Amino acid sequence: MFRRTFWFTAGAAAGVWATTKVNRKLKQLTPESLAAQAAEKAIEAGHRLKDFALDVKAGMAQREAELGEALGLEAHNDPKVIEHRRVAALDHNKHSYNRNEDH
Repeated sequence: MFRRTFWFTAGAAAGVWATTKVNRKLKQLTPESLAAQAAEKAIEAGHRLKDFALDVKAGMAQREAELGEALGLEAHNDPKVIEHRRVAALDHNKHSYNRNEDH
């Protein structure tokens, strides 16, 4: 008698556990839940991409400073010099010579 009660209780507990597990999984697989999970993953990926871009930008600035120091450029952080470089680069791109245009 005690054996039957034990196995009945163990089976009932296993059934409740399995039912709970299945219901949780079904709730995770609803369209609303899947959309929310996808949105969370996209936001997380966006944050990681932004962090990566900021790291690259900081590395570029550091390397530019190292190169400027190595080449003896004193005013590499001067805003006027930076603006002058930007304008010069734009002018160069606007008036660059493309030998393919002659043909």
